[in-house]
Amino acid sequence: MAAITASMVGELRAKTDAPMMECKKALTEAEGDMERAEELLRVKLGSKASKAASRITAEGVVVSAVVGNAGALVEVNCETDFTSKNDMFLALAAACARLVAEHNPADVAALSALPYTQDGYGPTLEDVRKGLIGTIGENMSIRRFKRYEGAKLASYLHGTRIGVMVEYVGDEVAAKDVAMHVAAMKPVALSSADVPAKLIETERKIATEKAAEDAEKAKAEGKTPQSAEIVTKRVEGSVQKYLKEVSLFNQAFVKNDKQTVEQMLKERATQVKGFTLYVVGEGIEKKVDDFAAEVAAQVAAAKKD
Repeated sequence: MAAITASMVGELRAKTDAPMMECKKALTEAEGDMERAEELLRVKLGSKASKAASRITAEGVVVSAVVGNAGALVEVNCETDFTSKNDMFLALAAACARLVAEHNPADVAALSALPYTQDGYGPTLEDVRKGLIGTIGENMSIRRFKRYEGAKLASYLHGTRIGVMVEYVGDEVAAKDVAMHVAAMKPVALSSADVPAKLIETERKIATEKAAEDAEKAKAEGKTPQSAEIVTKRVEGSVQKYLKEVSLFNQAFVKNDKQTVEQMLKERATQVKGFTLYVVGEGIEKKVDDFAAEVAAQVAAAKKD
């Protein structure tokens, strides 16, 4: 069985806000599998344990640029929050967004090979990145980007840690409102039909396990468990509720929760064709140093010398 460390428990608690002991129990049951432990907490605690998407697990910035009829959203990472505020690092990140919009590189490698000079480094973006690593003394990387061209674009940056770009037809103010809404509510798709199958299956699995747990509890209390038909309807009901919660058009509009985003857009004669949401460090496991182990290793090495 995998050893459950305090740092693992702390990481799961940071992702879910679940009580410390519940996190430890879930990790133990999941044999150290963080993703499975999070699912187990969702089964037991419901929506109280689903805050992972809003957690920041690495440092850096999200930047955007619109050049002519093209726009780009880019995430550039670094090791510390201190460096994410460094002017040289911020200039590099801004250049990344501008270069993506202007040149339409196929991937990060192609972007890195584009001509660019800064702070005495060049002649390519990659040369500048390497030079700044030496100057600042901290690793930094271009993680991902999304480029749009040929349509109207609206962007919204919540500080430097959350960025949204929306592709639309219609009213600019409505599109900017949608960009702000996406940053706040973090939908995963435009509509229910666009939600990735993997996410749907995960939600169905959680709902099924929750129903099974409730059935066992009812049985232990001497109550009659729900029929298989009712359980199936309940599970599918949970899935449909989830789909509405994570699809942009079905979400309640943040500026007026009496109408959905889709209703707001129709009222303002606007169509949203697509959107991209980047949260700095989302999905990246942030390195946690074990200083006690590091010191012990250094002492052991000193004794050998």
